[in-house]
Amino acid sequence: MTLQLNDSSLFRQQAYIDGQWVDADSGETFPVYDPATGEVIANVPRLGAAETRRAIEAAERAQAGWAKLLAKDRARMLRDLADAMLANADDLAMIMTAEQGKPWPEAKAEVAYAASFFEWFGEEAKRVYGETIPAPMGERRLVVLRQPIGVTVGITPWNFPSAMPTRKAAPALAVGCTMVLKPAEQTPLSALAVAELAERVGIPAGVFSIVTGDAEDAPKIGGEMTSNPIVRKLSFTGSTQVGKLLMEQCAGTVKKVSLELGGNAPFLVFDDADLDDAIAAINVAKYRNAGQTCISANRVLVQSGIHDAFVERVVELSKTVNVAPGFDPSATIGPLIDDPALEKVARHVADAKTRGGEVLLGGDVHAEHGRTFFLPTVITGADMSWEMSNEETFGPVTAVHRFESEADAVRIANDTPFGLAAYLFTRDHARIWRVGEGLDYGMIAINTGFISAAEAPFGGVKESGIGREGSQHGIEDFLELKYMAWAGIRDE
Repeated sequence: MTLQLNDSSLFRQQAYIDGQWVDADSGETFPVYDPATGEVIANVPRLGAAETRRAIEAAERAQAGWAKLLAKDRARMLRDLADAMLANADDLAMIMTAEQGKPWPEAKAEVAYAASFFEWFGEEAKRVYGETIPAPMGERRLVVLRQPIGVTVGITPWNFPSAMPTRKAAPALAVGCTMVLKPAEQTPLSALAVAELAERVGIPAGVFSIVTGDAEDAPKIGGEMTSNPIVRKLSFTGSTQVGKLLMEQCAGTVKKVSLELGGNAPFLVFDDADLDDAIAAINVAKYRNAGQTCISANRVLVQSGIHDAFVERVVELSKTVNVAPGFDPSATIGPLIDDPALEKVARHVADAKTRGGEVLLGGDVHAEHGRTFFLPTVITGADMSWEMSNEETFGPVTAVHRFESEADAVRIANDTPFGLAAYLFTRDHARIWRVGEGLDYGMIAINTGFISAAEAPFGGVKESGIGREGSQHGIEDFLELKYMAWAGIRDE
């Protein structure tokens, strides 16, 4: 594939360490594929522990000077970086569609979302406030400072190739930390493009580095990140299994961790819900990114009185969802990311059929496009014994559970070790409070399928993670408290 970019220098096929574009020490590369065609679109360096260590050491050298800059100067550079992303949004979206597969308009919307983190956290850099505490003795003053934690690392997934790197890097850089980031092996090109723009707007060498590697290299890169005593904070988005491993590895040097892990989002629709709102929300919460998001509606729970009408409307909606390559102007959703993703979705659908589920629509790969293009699928009769009720399907499959009472809905929704996001549809304000407070989830979307914003705290409870990204709470994860007690301030 040859991408027709307005600025071809945004298409980088080298890692970025200490302000330099570099190859792997071994000279080895790994291919990046277009998931729509299987075509190789780039070859990117296979880095390991040694290169990652150099990136971390460069981040340490850069950190003190970066932290000493005035907050408004860091804010200005981050705002410039946000503006640069928006100015190059068409190219960034084209790179993203090529490596991730999502439709180009959706990719362009993600670029704007990704840029908003640099804008938001740049502004918040000027609002990292300290505290004064009334002292217990007259000749003392008690002061609390908030200071950058130091060198940080980030590991990001493939489903949001621009937004995940910026959501991690923006708060770190805003408060004076430096970051070494490893993007997913399926989608490194978007992160490298952001690094190119960061260099252009004057982010100093070593402040933001990108290390690349394939699946075999990930343990070496991750192992260096988690064991290196220079690193004081790790931020990871990905599977719960890998998150637990990274957390265990970080314990050796007592690093601070932020983990945004797996989800199993319930989508609760009560009899008194506005059906139009619920269907519009399914379009976002289920079919955005072909269902490949950590907050995708994974279990759709519908009360008996509205169940049949809801199912009928979901089938109608799903028939309008057009599966096509991301560069096709008619595409609503693109392909799944790779063969393992397709195998998981197909396994979940087969399991549902075996357990008595009725497939009303879809249930197979697209007849024309084949490969990893999976049809929008609607299945009824779901219950908690199904595989897709207990694992993230990560595909365009709507499995509908029927429930009778409010208590049943809350019980089923909470019957999972995960607790990232939940969706609630009702016009009863008292029920919103009862159910909203009863759901064991870090985020609740009420009468909407759209939940993410740079201004809001994103994260979950239970095995869905630790910490928050976005909002002023997200910036706290990159700060340390320092308490200073001053004595000897006596009256003259």
